[in-house]
Amino acid sequence: MENNYLSRRKFNTKILIGAFGLGASHSLFAQKKIILKKEIDWYNAKDIGVEGKGWTDTKRYFDRLPSKAEGIVRNPIWNLSRHSAGMCLRFQTDSPNIYVRYKLYSERLSMTHMPATGVSGVDLYAEDGEGISRWVNGVGAEDQKVDKTLAQGLAPGSRRYTLYFPLYNGVDKMEIGVEKGNFFNPLHPRKEKPILFYGTSIMHGACASRPGISFPAILGRRLGRPIINLGFDGNGIMEPEVASLLAELDPCVFVIDCLPNMNEKSVSERTIPLVKKLRETNNKTPILLVEDRSFTNTPFFPSMKLHHQKSRRALKKAFAELVYSGEVNLYYLDGDNLLGRDGEGATDGSHPSDLGMIRYADAYEPALRSILKQF
Repeated sequence: MENNYLSRRKFNTKILIGAFGLGASHSLFAQKKIILKKEIDWYNAKDIGVEGKGWTDTKRYFDRLPSKAEGIVRNPIWNLSRHSAGMCLRFQTDSPNIYVRYKLYSERLSMTHMPATGVSGVDLYAEDGEGISRWVNGVGAEDQKVDKTLAQGLAPGSRRYTLYFPLYNGVDKMEIGVEKGNFFNPLHPRKEKPILFYGTSIMHGACASRPGISFPAILGRRLGRPIINLGFDGNGIMEPEVASLLAELDPCVFVIDCLPNMNEKSVSERTIPLVKKLRETNNKTPILLVEDRSFTNTPFFPSMKLHHQKSRRALKKAFAELVYSGEVNLYYLDGDNLLGRDGEGATDGSHPSDLGMIRYADAYEPALRSILKQF
């Protein structure tokens, strides 16, 4: 039965199945093509609603900042806000095959230290029989228009799925497809208050190999909470313009992890004003201040160690001043062990690999669980 509120379109997809016969050595393959017609029902993400949007009044549906932010925040932040990092689509189906087609905002599909599966790909998770969300499959992008089989030959049964959107590219259009006649139930964005992550390229998702392994996404699954990802590559610097936008939102906790883009002076000048701005509209919402991670090669470079020491000292001082002034529900997370201690958690000494993302999540999880238990 069709849902009236969904934009649902059907089309015939031709699937080619080759039957190959192999002769003697060096002989040619004999290929026989069998053409089967499959009808697919497509569902538009806009009609279902995506999770991970802080504002509804966005210039493009999949933007992370409201349209009014253009011209208020600096251009680099505005451009980065067009990326769909942190957004996801939730649905339930018993279809044996799942399809995806989407159009990307930028022609830059990958980066030198991050593959197209992370920059421009999508990532599918599903709940297993015990209710644990597990990875199913993902696809990358070879072009700005993507039309692919996302999962084929799935085990029988209806299950809940989450589709994570590209981390370092924007989306103009996103559709999910299932076999005609199979059950499809859109799972609209959850009503619980989200965890709001504000930070740098690491928060943004660099350098995860796929969207679902970025540490905010991992924490969202582990804690069973929606998330909003406001990481801005190279531009998480506690600016007052961004602080004013953050103060418009009503999360269950603010996570502030900006030190990788800041120095001692800027941390000293901007931490307290940022917290004060958030408190104007969220006087009891927990705020977690996070130190910068240690570069994995810090032991060999004294200047790196000194940089970490100075910026952390500045953050600790600001934290102490805020607590002394009567600020409540303010928390602090050390950063020295965010990437682990063996030097293997980053792609370039700074940005987490998939291993590093898991270690970030492992470090964050106890702090966030403790905070959320109190509120």
